[in-house]
Amino acid sequence: MQHENLWAPWRLAYLRRLDARRDAAGDGPDGPVNFLADYWQHPEADEENHVIVRNDTGMILLNRYPYANGHLLVALGAAEPTLLDYEPPERAAFWRLVEEAMSLVSTVLEPQGINVGLNQGRAAGAGLPEHVHAHIVPRWGGDTNFMTVTGDVRVMPASLEDVAAQYRAARSSS
Repeated sequence: MQHENLWAPWRLAYLRRLDARRDAAGDGPDGPVNFLADYWQHPEADEENHVIVRNDTGMILLNRYPYANGHLLVALGAAEPTLLDYEPPERAAFWRLVEEAMSLVSTVLEPQGINVGLNQGRAAGAGLPEHVHAHIVPRWGGDTNFMTVTGDVRVMPASLEDVAAQYRAARSSS
């Protein structure tokens, strides 16, 4: 069995920026390190933060560093590092939000597939290991192309604002 490598060099730069923010913020009031907790505490900034859905337990939002256009994040408001740190009713609420996010992606973008995943812990690739969250990534055949391989960039055909507006419109019409 021969394994191939999947390279995502932009991910390291993202993780280093998070580490730098953590180092700068320390334990003081210099600013939030956990952007999900910050977004949860500031519902008045939902549009600016691309939060699409907010309920009593959690939220669905666009990922600012998407793997694909329309990539959503799902998180509960209370920050816990692992899914099993939540009580069963909270986990059920989390999965209901994941299902709603998948439905939004399917309805709005009509992808050929969807990846759903959790990166629990830094060793598993979590950029925010103190606040477990799910990734809902729409996929199309051939959605990675030469730009990613040769140019080290991903091409997103729509802005975060445009995709957020489409998600919100679909949600309000259902």
